[in-house]
Amino acid sequence: MRLNERHLMQLAAVLDAGGVSEGAALLGLTQPAVSRSLSMLEARIGEPLFVKGRRPLQATPLAAQLAAQGRVILAASRQASDAVQGFVKGSKGLVRVGGVPFFMDAMISRMIGAFQCREPEITIQQSYMNLPEVTAALEGDQIDLGIVAIGEVSSGPGFEFTEILPGRNVVACRPSHPLMRKRPVEAGDLTAYPWVAPLPGSPLMSDLQMILMSIGMSDLNIRYSGGSLLSVVNVLAETDALAVLPFSVVFALRDGGHVTVLPYQIPQPNRSLGIMRRAGGLRNPASDRFASHVIAAFDSLRHAIKRHETAVIWGHS
Repeated sequence: MRLNERHLMQLAAVLDAGGVSEGAALLGLTQPAVSRSLSMLEARIGEPLFVKGRRPLQATPLAAQLAAQGRVILAASRQASDAVQGFVKGSKGLVRVGGVPFFMDAMISRMIGAFQCREPEITIQQSYMNLPEVTAALEGDQIDLGIVAIGEVSSGPGFEFTEILPGRNVVACRPSHPLMRKRPVEAGDLTAYPWVAPLPGSPLMSDLQMILMSIGMSDLNIRYSGGSLLSVVNVLAETDALAVLPFSVVFALRDGGHVTVLPYQIPQPNRSLGIMRRAGGLRNPASDRFASHVIAAFDSLRHAIKRHETAVIWGHS
C-alpha cells in the first residue's frame, strides 16, 4: 500500500499542534484542506486516525506510527528547505580552493579561519597546487577557486582572474644574519651564503633563476629544498641561509621574529596574486562569498603591506 507523504506530514503536524486548525496553521495550509487530507488517509488505510470523543485529539495506535513517519518526512523537508536557502544565500555549503603553498599557509589560511568564524556552516576544502594544476582542477570541476600568481599572460579563455595583490619578491633571512649588519649589500655577498630552494613547480623557482642572472652567477649553493613554509622558516631561523620569498609572506610572518627582509633589491616578476575562477560556469554562492571575503581582506592589508615595504631601508643593487 502506497501512502501520500504529504498526508503523513499533515497528520504529524495536527497531532503535534493539538488540533486540525492548529496543525494547518503550522504548515501554512487551510483547515478544510488538512481535514480533507486526513479523511483521504483514513479511507486509504481503512482505519480511524483518532480516538473518538477525546480532546485534544488522541491518535490511534496505527495513527501514532504513521505520525512518527510523518515527522521524519517533515524534518527532512525542512532540512531540504534550509539547505536550499543556505545555498542561495551562500551561508551553507562546501568551498573547494586550491592555491600556491607558501601564500596559502602564510595568508589565506588565516583568512579561512576568520571567514569560518563568521560563516560556521561553510566547509573549506583546501589543496596545494600551482597554476597548471589549478587550471586543470578548475576545468575538471575539482575546485571552485584557485589562488595563484599570474604574469603578463592572461589567465586564458574560459577563466576569470581577480587581482588581490601585486607580486613582489624579496630575499629573506633571519634577523641576526651577518648581512643585516652590512651596508650596502653587494651582489657578491649573496653567493657567500647557502640558499633554500623553493618548492618544485613554484613560480619562485624561476624568480631564483632571475636573481642568478642579475648577479652574473650560474649556480648557488642550495643547501635545503622541498620544504613547507614552516620548514623553510625554521631553516632560515637556525642558519645563515637565504631564500627568495614573496614580500607578503614575510610581512605575514613579521610578528614571529624568525625571518626578515634582507635590504637588497632583486629583479621583480611581472606577476600578480589573485583569485582564478572558471568563466561562465555554475556559480557556488558560498565560494563567491569566500572570494569576496578574501578580496576585502586584501583591500585592508594592501596599505599595511606597502607601509611595511616602505619602511625597509633598501641598499643599492
